[in-house]
Amino acid sequence: MREDYSEAVLAVAALIPPGRVLAYGDIAELLGAGGPRQVGSVLARSGDSVPWWRVIRSSGQPPACHGHRAWTHYRQEGT
Repeated sequence: MREDYSEAVLAVAALIPPGRVLAYGDIAELLGAGGPRQVGSVLARSGDSVPWWRVIRSSGQPPACHGHRAWTHYRQEGT
């Protein structure tokens, strides 16, 4: 995956304020490139460098693999 795309995804994710969320597809649409799976792939490789829990599935559910961790953040942030 292109490095500039990865950096752009991480930059958008970092801008999501506490208590708010965006869907993977929303980020792709904002960037005008890629899709939900590409955004998810970037976030999966990012570790905890950005607030990954603020990026959700289009169904409104937290990330599939880390949902239990995400709920802890949601409670702390009042999401």
